[in-house]
Amino acid sequence: MTPRPVTVNTELQLHLVVPGATSLPVRAGLSYDARDPYAVSVAFHTGAGSTADTVRWTFARQLLTDGVTSPVGQGDVQAWPATTNGEPVVCLSLSSPSGKALFEVPVPELVEFLTMTYAAVSTGSESEHVDVDAELALLLWAEPET
Repeated sequence: MTPRPVTVNTELQLHLVVPGATSLPVRAGLSYDARDPYAVSVAFHTGAGSTADTVRWTFARQLLTDGVTSPVGQGDVQAWPATTNGEPVVCLSLSSPSGKALFEVPVPELVEFLTMTYAAVSTGSESEHVDVDAELALLLWAEPET
């Protein structure tokens, strides 16, 4: 029996939507770690290949999953299905105090990534992968701000 993977990683070519102009290609790394089973991270590569030139966002895996078929999210992260040049995409809108960005994520590659994450940790079993004692220890040992 082969053990299930603890992490799932993939590189995707996204498109940054630029109002009034042609969209720009952006490489992004999607990652999932079973030790944080509810979350997915996206590292947008903003430089010429250096890992130091990345902007990382972390949000709910379920948000990406639901965004494949219907509009979801509030506030800083939103996702919804769309079609660009006849191809299915998920629009991923990100907002922060420093600005907003809208990305188009190709559905086939996104679904393949999400399928691998659910093979690692199935829906409903996420809580079995959280070390509650370790998380509580982190909270209880945190230094108070002065």
